[in-house]
Amino acid sequence: MSDFAIGLASNIGMLAFVALSAYLLLISGSISFGQQAYFGLGAYGAGIATALWDWPLMVALGFGALVGGLGGGLVGLLTRKLHGLYFAIATLAFAEMTRIALDLWHYQRMVGGERVGPDGPNGFNGIRRAFEDGWDPAAFMILIWTLLAVTLLALLLFERSRAGVTLRATGEDPVLTRLLGTDVARLRVRTAAVAGAIAGLGGGLYAHLNTYIEPRLFDIMLGVHALAYGLIGGLGTALGPLIGVLIDIGILESTSLFQGWRMIAFGGLVAVLLIWRPRGLLDEPTVRRLRALFARPARHA
Repeated sequence: MSDFAIGLASNIGMLAFVALSAYLLLISGSISFGQQAYFGLGAYGAGIATALWDWPLMVALGFGALVGGLGGGLVGLLTRKLHGLYFAIATLAFAEMTRIALDLWHYQRMVGGERVGPDGPNGFNGIRRAFEDGWDPAAFMILIWTLLAVTLLALLLFERSRAGVTLRATGEDPVLTRLLGTDVARLRVRTAAVAGAIAGLGGGLYAHLNTYIEPRLFDIMLGVHALAYGLIGGLGTALGPLIGVLIDIGILESTSLFQGWRMIAFGGLVAVLLIWRPRGLLDEPTVRRLRALFARPARHA
């Protein structure tokens, strides 16, 4: 593969994590404009773990996911009684607070003769553990997609489980779900924590691939795109957000056809789909039809 193809595939894989985190909240009936915060927390957490604390890469990625999960769980707990627009604004406020806090945070040490660590608006450089350990860009791309495949498989299995069905039912009718005995508030807090952990894992990968991060990378536009990916690709399956990322990064951004017009094309696509297919390309009825279609040959075999 060319360097361009490797970089493109890596970016698609990393953004898919934050898209999946927004998707989990969407199917639970919550709209979040703040998943970029957990992506950033995971990036800083994993970066500090390797660059300053000398932790192994895989342990640091797990730490990044933990930091993102704790952030998501905390926000979920504090906003458990908020719904709709109020929840969305609360998540956006937390994301902006996080970005500003990172912009003010300084935590550096001397490593190999240079100062390394978060330096406020100057960013955080020197996150080189992956490449110091022998990971070349192609190998790191494989790591990204391996972790993404595991995450996708876990979500697909979850969706077929009783807990997954309950989560979707909560998104469709929280009052009825509550009357049937489900603690909706607790379920949404747990969902927010898992969603934060998924975004945090993607952030840790992002930090170690780019070796440099800064607060402005985790702004509202990343959160809006993460939300839009599920609305484009579809909310009927966890594969939907991945399709949304593929359309945006794999087609609109990477081809010269839309050069200079990417955001216009992306916004137009979202607007058209919200009118034509408000639950995205792979919405629930489409997914049920596809499952029935693929199940017929298996029954006849």
